[in-house]
Amino acid sequence: RPPTPPPPGAPAARLLFLTDLHWDRHYMPGSEAACPDPLCCRGAARPGPGGAGFWGEYSKCDLPLHTIEALLAQLPGTAPFAAAYWTGDIPAHDVWQQSRQDQLLALRTITGLLRQHLGNLPVYPAVGNHEATPVNAFPPPYVRGNQSSAWLYDAMAQAWQDWLPPSALQTLRAAGFYTVQVWPGLRLVSLNMNFCSQANFWLLINSTDPAGQLQWLVGVLAAAEQAGEKVHIIGHIPPAHCLRSWSWNYYRIVSRFEGTIAAQFFGHTHVDEFEMFYDEETLTRPVSIAFVAPSVTTYINLNPGYRVYEVDGAYPGSSHAVLDHETFILNLTEANAPGAQPRWQRLYRARETYGLPSAFPADWDRLIRRFQDDERLFQRFWFLFHKGHPPREPCLAACKAALLCALRTGRSADPSLCQPLRPMLPFPRIQALWRQRRLC
Repeated sequence: RPPTPPPPGAPAARLLFLTDLHWDRHYMPGSEAACPDPLCCRGAARPGPGGAGFWGEYSKCDLPLHTIEALLAQLPGTAPFAAAYWTGDIPAHDVWQQSRQDQLLALRTITGLLRQHLGNLPVYPAVGNHEATPVNAFPPPYVRGNQSSAWLYDAMAQAWQDWLPPSALQTLRAAGFYTVQVWPGLRLVSLNMNFCSQANFWLLINSTDPAGQLQWLVGVLAAAEQAGEKVHIIGHIPPAHCLRSWSWNYYRIVSRFEGTIAAQFFGHTHVDEFEMFYDEETLTRPVSIAFVAPSVTTYINLNPGYRVYEVDGAYPGSSHAVLDHETFILNLTEANAPGAQPRWQRLYRARETYGLPSAFPADWDRLIRRFQDDERLFQRFWFLFHKGHPPREPCLAACKAALLCALRTGRSADPSLCQPLRPMLPFPRIQALWRQRRLC
């Protein structure tokens, strides 16, 4: 049954979505912003102009704590939220010098800030790939002892115990994923997407379902279907960025439970995009969309940002589907001007900007086709893709072909999903262009 708009006067709910905060505790205003290292804006402040800005910098830099705190501090002054989804990547990109103590400090510091500024708002986290050290190293649960991830999952369960019930904390401790009821009729599933990551070398042992997470997911979705619940799925790494076997299995699950999965929310790429899911039989009927929200961090050359989703609210018969979304940014050019105060502002509202009658999968599918023919609309998307601070290079023919193909591809390494777009490039070339822009 295709989704339908909620009845007139039906309540809606606002969900705060935060991802990829990447707090750099060594960020130093005035320091070198164009250094040769993988992460800049650290070390001693240098005299004269050209150094790192106070609130952040358009460079290979993460964020100081006061910028993250400024974001959280202004949230209570906005319209109220029903819940917050937080999809990970807490530490900075200085991965070559991180220890377990560094990661746990970041986890506890940012969790404490969220609790301080969001008060009693329910917060539902997901595990990012930067939470581990070495980065991306998430062994399957059957690995025990010092090489296991128990040091991280136990700390998360302790830090988040006020937000999650005991049943969720149990699976979080075991393998970093969980399910919880958000409100009557809506269930949340938080996936540990590190068990599909192309950068997780532990998965060379088994890349199909290394933690039994997909089998568990099928059980949760089947029970939700039986109970008449709708489900929101959150995770860090988007499904098309996953290893092929895991990604295709996940795609099949989404297709099977299209009537139960109301929405999917991911982060990781730092930019503003989405991934389409189609029915497996024809690959033409849109069944779901994975929203990929932009990062809080500036890494690389971005404004800080966050997302707010408007969803069908809590009432009998609600679809709990996404009705619209808004993206907010801190314009660093304005914020770092002498004497200025940080002003978080709405960058755009999706339905208004793209002229969408609703925000269901079919609407986003039609938008991709409009991008093909309407160059002005596509370039607007390219500007918003980078949170209002686009790179120096424009997105021309090859870039556009690769990006539109990526938007249509909710599972990795599947050229058939691009074919309806009549791409001018061979699929291996498109894949190579994708890999070039992957930051994390």
